[in-house]
Amino acid sequence: MIVLPMAGFSRRFTQAGYALPKYELPVAGRPALDWSLLSFSRSFGKESLILIFRDLPGVPAFVEERLKACEVPDAKLIPLPAPTEGQAETVAAGLERAGVPGTEPVTVFNIDTFRPGLELPPSPALAACDGYLETFLGEGDHWSFIEPSCPPCGRVKRVAEKERISSYCCTGLYHFASAALYDRAYRQERAKRSSCELFVAPLYQHMIESGADIRFSLIESTDVFFCGTPTEYENLRERELDLRRAFAR
Repeated sequence: MIVLPMAGFSRRFTQAGYALPKYELPVAGRPALDWSLLSFSRSFGKESLILIFRDLPGVPAFVEERLKACEVPDAKLIPLPAPTEGQAETVAAGLERAGVPGTEPVTVFNIDTFRPGLELPPSPALAACDGYLETFLGEGDHWSFIEPSCPPCGRVKRVAEKERISSYCCTGLYHFASAALYDRAYRQERAKRSSCELFVAPLYQHMIESGADIRFSLIESTDVFFCGTPTEYENLRERELDLRRAFAR
């Protein structure tokens, strides 16, 4: 099960004067949402998708239109009647409303991340663990970060949100071996918050402290495109040809 939470307020874009929500912004001839959906084209027909959004005028019709345009064969639309306290709550609410079984594996993906050629799972070892995060080596402190136990073994020692504990930055892809594991970690995060907003990445820290086997994959920074801030969006507009070429491979 692939989950795309898109119930945020796009505050940074609104404050910067953009009239459209982040997922509707044009990028290389398509709305941004299309590139997030097309990241999973190799999983179409193998994995079902859940898109979770705020129940606002025009949004369900827009999502349905883009699913058809991207030829997504199996998707559930989950409108939420009220805002949430963050991405982790959005995902939890969506899984519950969609009736996802506790045994179902769950992959959460940021709606403002584009990953051409994405394979799920990237390796048998990651398929067998309790959860994994996809990472790249990057700069800045506005990411989710992992601290490896030892890089060659691929195990995660610590996870932190917007605290630069290493140079391993998360792309926005978070996998959990089951919806039940996600729900348990989410409830732990609600009970003992790491920040005022409920992010997905800190859920792994609760799992690690409970003895779970959490791992990470490492990709090249050039294999991922980001559209999460106005600056990233404008930079991406200057690289639209690169984006098209990457998805055409």
